[in-house]
Amino acid sequence: MTFVINQGCCKDSSCIPVCPVQCIRPRPGDPDFTTAEQLYIDPATCIDCGACMDECPVNAIDSEFDLSEESADYLDINAEYFAANPIAESLPPDLVYRKLPAGRAELSVAIVGSGPAACYAAGELSDIKGVTVSMFERLPTPFGLVRAGVAPDHPRTKQIANRFGSVLARPGVHCFFNTEVGRDISIDELLEHHHAVLWAGGADDDRRLGIPGEELPGCFSAREFVAWYNGHPDFTGHRFDLTGRRAVVLGNGNVALDAARVLARPVGALEPTDIAPHAVELLGASRIEDVVVAARRGPEHAAYSTGELLALDSTEGVALRAVPGEADSLAGRTDRQAAVVQAAVVRAAGRESGGADGGERTITLRYGLTPVSVNGDGAVESVTFRRADGSTETIETSFVLRAVGYRGRSVAGLPFDDVTGTLPHRSGAVYDPESGMPVVGVYCAGWIKRGANGMIGSNRTDSAETVEALLDDLAGGRLTDPVHDVEHLAQLVSERNPDVVDKHAWTRIDQAERRLGREAGRARVKLVSVAELLAASRVTS
Repeated sequence: MTFVINQGCCKDSSCIPVCPVQCIRPRPGDPDFTTAEQLYIDPATCIDCGACMDECPVNAIDSEFDLSEESADYLDINAEYFAANPIAESLPPDLVYRKLPAGRAELSVAIVGSGPAACYAAGELSDIKGVTVSMFERLPTPFGLVRAGVAPDHPRTKQIANRFGSVLARPGVHCFFNTEVGRDISIDELLEHHHAVLWAGGADDDRRLGIPGEELPGCFSAREFVAWYNGHPDFTGHRFDLTGRRAVVLGNGNVALDAARVLARPVGALEPTDIAPHAVELLGASRIEDVVVAARRGPEHAAYSTGELLALDSTEGVALRAVPGEADSLAGRTDRQAAVVQAAVVRAAGRESGGADGGERTITLRYGLTPVSVNGDGAVESVTFRRADGSTETIETSFVLRAVGYRGRSVAGLPFDDVTGTLPHRSGAVYDPESGMPVVGVYCAGWIKRGANGMIGSNRTDSAETVEALLDDLAGGRLTDPVHDVEHLAQLVSERNPDVVDKHAWTRIDQAERRLGREAGRARVKLVSVAELLAASRVTS
């Protein structure tokens, strides 16, 4: 028997060190680690110990005998990777047991943000004896896009929050949630209380299409829609008109498929999840019958993962369609993952001419369509596309989502690369591109460092690189000792912001949401306003 990594892989890579025969690839540092769609287990080397399955934070590893029908192709997909990339050696990776440099007994770091990059960095740092971490988060709740970005019908992916929660619980990690850096406390003040500041604030802006009409009412970014149905407090007041027959999603990544699936799935399938209550109400009244997912190029260039497409193809209550001829670019490909994608798209194209079974809503995959304008008199009425041959096609719709990517936002007082939407850095150490000099004590990790790309687990190696740069600067005497301690910091923050939420207050919010979920027969019922969250944070009995 062998174990198999399936489409739920988050590339956290925590499974790699525990494998006694090192049969999992690619590893951090391997040439294709950042480009591989997922991790793979070599069936010829696996000794059936199950250590990787126990370690996986999102339950994305099964024995070959326990694979679901949906995941059956992944036995061959895993094996095919090693046919093209044979294991040259089976030595375990070099495990890094960090410690503070000689002569240094303490290190304090402020981390801005609480998403995956921030939590991985906090974990790396708090593993080191003598290190304390202060985590700052603008919202009363932690975990960033794990809470507000992962689709509610992907509960296994959300399980990574359990691992992050154990990091927050460490005694050397102090939490200052509902506290905004730049409003309640400045970066300079953080540096007065810490040796370094690590900015892991993510990417909370959107890429634009740059076409006429994208500002019309009825055209939104997928970021807004995703945050809305996930109960992000900043977006609960958004209003979406779902009374039209068709929605159009512009983009071909996982976020595009997530948004399309949420729009098309029967609301009864979403009710048991942690989707926001207001989203259940509106989606239940939706009149949308077809969701068109329009991509500029062919399916071989799709940014969504094979697993997301397969999951969509097997989603109950949704008929996946495509247009015959638009997926021909996959023909002739022999690799297994391409063959799996081709089979799914071919099946979808075969459904194109028939009606949806049993009144199902449809998701229609379109390829080779470049949007040139969003049209309407005061509100969205259609989208016009240009095909590769120069001809145009106009699709009628009253609801458009731009799913063309997230983008970082500039940080007051820090240099910013407006082209990439990131902080200029060298291995995570922020520098001023005009002078070429480092911004002493300031570092970055996650999407604000590398751009909005990669999976949740990609942040682990990204954050480890930044921590290494920070420790190198500490060893080189390039960091300034703080003038105040964490007790002084806590007093300062509480004086300015009496509503600060510490780790104990967050635990009370978490328990309240889980309790509401049990009462409603759901995974969790999210509190979706800051007022509700703060009220729950104060309840002690």
